[in-house]
Amino acid sequence: MAVVRPFRAVRPVPEAAARVAAVPYDVVDVDEARALAAPNPLSFLHVSRAEIDMPPGTDPHDDSVYQRAARRYQELKREAPFVQETAPALYVYRLSAGGHSQMGVAASFSLDDYDRDVIKKHERTRRDKEDDRTRHIVELRAQTGPVFLTFKPIDGLHDCLKRTAATPPLFDFEALDGVRHTIWLMSEADTQTVVKALGGAAALYIADGHHRAASAARARALVSGSADAGFFLAVAFPSDQVRILPYNRVVKDLNGHSPEGFLGELARHGFAALKGPSSPEEKGDVSMYVGGSWYVLDLESAGAPGPEIIDSLDCNLLQERILGPILGIGDVRTDPRIDFAGGARGAKALEQLVDGGKAAVAFSMYPVSVQELMAVSDAGAIMPPKSTWFEPKLRDGLLIHEI
Repeated sequence: MAVVRPFRAVRPVPEAAARVAAVPYDVVDVDEARALAAPNPLSFLHVSRAEIDMPPGTDPHDDSVYQRAARRYQELKREAPFVQETAPALYVYRLSAGGHSQMGVAASFSLDDYDRDVIKKHERTRRDKEDDRTRHIVELRAQTGPVFLTFKPIDGLHDCLKRTAATPPLFDFEALDGVRHTIWLMSEADTQTVVKALGGAAALYIADGHHRAASAARARALVSGSADAGFFLAVAFPSDQVRILPYNRVVKDLNGHSPEGFLGELARHGFAALKGPSSPEEKGDVSMYVGGSWYVLDLESAGAPGPEIIDSLDCNLLQERILGPILGIGDVRTDPRIDFAGGARGAKALEQLVDGGKAAVAFSMYPVSVQELMAVSDAGAIMPPKSTWFEPKLRDGLLIHEI
């Protein structure tokens, strides 16, 4: 059983919400964050990536960066301004983009459940990234960006959310990337219904935001005298509404091969490279761009995968059968010869990287399914790095959980 708790959100006033809302801190680098925030003094990137307002080259982990973030947070609360809910509540958060829509529950979730794996993980976290957000939470005494959770559909829950969504929203705006963000305050009666329904879930699954959750768990021990520190901010969506895009791979060189030699090496390892579309049409296939052409490879043509759920994931098959043995890519977390591109960027972006000389080959993946993600989590296993790209993404700064 999960513990789901209403909270007194700190949030911008409705007329400021669109200007405050910011992309997640970890999907942009410092230059991209600076460019996004420069024309907008209310952007929450001035808080979540405070180094953008400091001299170029500033160490983002310097004490001064976190101190500036805390000051800017307090200033932004006055300037936007922000308000705090008078009573604990839940919220309905809807994301809409390109004909896709998903509607979830924003709440605070128990870190004890996180520790006990009632809230399940599928990703290893890096200590340095944990250190960063733990320090950020402690300095601000606030969790400013939500974790993205998913759960198996619960009978009647969607009808309750739809009832809330029939009322006037707190926020309703379209961001620059075309994603529409709509948030409603849930009534007390519906809040009680949702707490009971969602609390009855056998498990919740972290879809995106493992470092945020891990950092909240570490910050709990560093913030004394706060019951709120035992909970973390998240939005939970039913799994039948969640959309996962592929996380594509690009490799900077062909490990000493020419494009023709690389195709020959693939053939010697049992892979017939047939010209085809820029996106694979089914699980087990990967589209490959090399030498100015797109090819399709059957990742299972060199043999059936092993018995474990991880063994059958396309990103694992690609690593074990092509990236490692043919291209010499070792640990994809640390190997500088490989990079990744979220599926939202499309195949054209992969072509541009290769044609522009920034990469030698690109692999367009078939997306992991939500069912595969949950099966990996249920097995206590870990997904290969950079396996999933969730789109559309939640925004930072709209609902804040102070601790």
